[in-house]
Amino acid sequence: MPAYHSGLMDGDTKMVGNMAMLPLKTQFKGPAAKETKDSDIIEEAIYYFKANVFFKNYEIKNEADRTLIYVTLYISECLKKLQKCSSRGQGEKEMYTLGITNFPIPGEPGFPLNAMYAKPSNKQEEETMRAYLQQIRQETGLRLCDRVFDPQTDKPSKVRHLTAPVTIVFSGLMD
Repeated sequence: MPAYHSGLMDGDTKMVGNMAMLPLKTQFKGPAAKETKDSDIIEEAIYYFKANVFFKNYEIKNEADRTLIYVTLYISECLKKLQKCSSRGQGEKEMYTLGITNFPIPGEPGFPLNAMYAKPSNKQEEETMRAYLQQIRQETGLRLCDRVFDPQTDKPSKVRHLTAPVTIVFSGLMD
């Protein structure tokens, strides 16, 4: 089974550090352009999550892959939190808190993959990167709640199944 790479990179893609700042389908405010296609980087990361989470080594083919890796790691962090939630309302609160909580960005202590990511070159780029990653975090949490909680029972339906590989491969990377 091969690792999956992002197919969203094109010649017009904006960069922040050495990450692609890809358009998002979101209502959350931030620097990302509005996505008009069927899929965005968050959908791609969720779709490829189970396949990509098993790879210890992942060849980065373009800057969109760095964004895909970040979202994949964030999904694993979200799923750890959602395992403890017994309702959608509780899950949404946890995801909102996690999404807006102060978090390290590339170049800061505590960022798990500093060797693979370039730190922002100036204060403006730092603010843009932080805002973009926060926008990704907020939208990712919301979309995971849509998938994890059964709409009829308001109870978790897929958490245990989705998180099995997370604890093996990504344990501690985002702590």
